[in-house]
Amino acid sequence: MVNFALNENKGFNRKLLMIYTGGTLGMVYDATLETLVPFHFEKILDSIPELGRIQAKLHIVAMEPAIDSSNMQPDIWVEIATIIEDHYSSFDGFVILHGTDTMAYTASALSFMFENLDKPVILTGAQLPIGLARTDARENMMTSLELALDPENVLHDVCIYFNGRLLRGNRAKKYESSQFDAFHSENYPYLADVGVYCQFNYPYLRKKPSGAFSVKKSMDSRVLILKLFPGLRLDFLNHIFEQKELKGIIMETFGSGNASTDPLFLELLKAATDEGKIILNISQCSGGEVRQKDYATGKALTEAGVISGKDLTAEAAVTKFMYLSGQNLSVPEIKKQLQTNLRGEMAG
Repeated sequence: MVNFALNENKGFNRKLLMIYTGGTLGMVYDATLETLVPFHFEKILDSIPELGRIQAKLHIVAMEPAIDSSNMQPDIWVEIATIIEDHYSSFDGFVILHGTDTMAYTASALSFMFENLDKPVILTGAQLPIGLARTDARENMMTSLELALDPENVLHDVCIYFNGRLLRGNRAKKYESSQFDAFHSENYPYLADVGVYCQFNYPYLRKKPSGAFSVKKSMDSRVLILKLFPGLRLDFLNHIFEQKELKGIIMETFGSGNASTDPLFLELLKAATDEGKIILNISQCSGGEVRQKDYATGKALTEAGVISGKDLTAEAAVTKFMYLSGQNLSVPEIKKQLQTNLRGEMAG
């Protein structure tokens, strides 16, 4: 880890912690090698001198080596969460610089791991590296830091900030790989629109919690995502369900939670749930929600023991299962909690 501070001698009362994990944001062009190489964060003022104007003392922790977000793993989520836990009482807000590809997974995971969070934790990144003239890294980073100062004391959440939008982390998905508006939140309004002014969407902000902050660090990754499609072979599916270590299946169904009514398919699902495997139904659609009781196909899933994930994103569904399964809960209690709004991740 690389640790250093900026603005320490300016007499500011507020303190921010920025954690750099890796990703496109932290790349610069090396003229000798004629390629992009990882950025040395100790020299960050050379690329973003505006950091010296932040009205706060800024401490920076940079992970070494930097992590491509495609290599993100639950143990790294635990590492990030532990850094925030260790510094929680000393800082007013936290910014995590992260690769965009798995940012929504990390934001969702942290939202469940942090219990009674009453300070802003904001993830951001960039579509273009910090070393390029047209980079979006500068604005995303600077605005995230300003938001993390939270002068109105209204942010008690894990958020993603990108391209003028502040989103709830466990409601966000990456939608774009080539445009600057990379993240959207189809089933939940933006928490804020940021232009010349920051306009908070107050009715949709989480209330300040009353309990003590704590971090739950046990994550159980014995889960997979199963995306249904016409022609899915049941022998392949049976092989998956036979895996003894598998505890949870996030099943992406059609439309509002529909799937085949083939008796053999339903028998496979029923056999899996009877064995104690948890099958959570979420929609393949970006917007809308699972409504298992609306159609006969959905009712058949209910009879097979499948439970509804309502309007959960795939990212939130997977990380919520990992979190709950890591808490040594019974199968009925995990099922109950999966269908309960815990951190603003789903419709109540």
